[in-house]
Amino acid sequence: MTEESAASGQAWDADLYDKSFGFIAEFGAGLIELLAVQPGERVIDLGCGVGQLSAEIAAAGAEVIGIDGDPEMIARARQKYPDIEFICAQAEDFSIVGPIDAVFSNAVLHWVKEPAPVIAHVARALRPGGRFVAEMGAHRNVVTITEALYQALAEQSVARDQVDFPWYFPRTGAYVTLLEAGGFDVTHLRYFARPTPLDNCPNGLSDWIRMFGGNFLAAAPAGGEARLMARAEDLCRARLCPEGRWITDYTRLRFRAERVGEEGICV
Repeated sequence: MTEESAASGQAWDADLYDKSFGFIAEFGAGLIELLAVQPGERVIDLGCGVGQLSAEIAAAGAEVIGIDGDPEMIARARQKYPDIEFICAQAEDFSIVGPIDAVFSNAVLHWVKEPAPVIAHVARALRPGGRFVAEMGAHRNVVTITEALYQALAEQSVARDQVDFPWYFPRTGAYVTLLEAGGFDVTHLRYFARPTPLDNCPNGLSDWIRMFGGNFLAAAPAGGEARLMARAEDLCRARLCPEGRWITDYTRLRFRAERVGEEGICV
């Protein structure tokens, strides 16, 4: 779970993820700054993947609990970082004993198509005044790629409504409303474009589709997966690979929210 598998039900190739998609953790550096972890704090890394950012948070002196819904990712995280606690659980259905100071989540929440239960579980885990710091895909994230995939499927006589769209890419206002309804005050909010290179993907955009676009591949007719990826690449090439370097069209929502105390104020 990490660009990710919080509650998507998608199975992950932890080896491919670790080798070719390390940029996901690298882009989390600014989010860790926003987290501003203090020594001795208890922090959940929700959607920890193979644990890179969990390790960075732990290096700042926090007690970290990494949570991910994919057993293969958790196994790899435990292997790489044996001194950190990792738990296999879904983002919308996890339980931690004792109060948590912060919940951190990078590139995961857009995999949870029903966001309210996740927000409720985060609020339940946090102490009053505890913070929820996250970044997720947002409105129009990878729209060029997904529209190309839909067109490529249509050319194979697969209608748009035959694809189980795997993501939740909210508008900013909609997600703020959910956070406030879930017991949070939003103290930092940013919506931005972040074109993201695929320099470590030897097969270019096809590696991205293979890693994250499983629902589109599943909708293709038997034996049509390779044709689907090749056609999607052709459709995206002019916009996303104009100089021979694949760059995905990411847009992100980054926020920090504090859990409201029992009296309705942040403490």
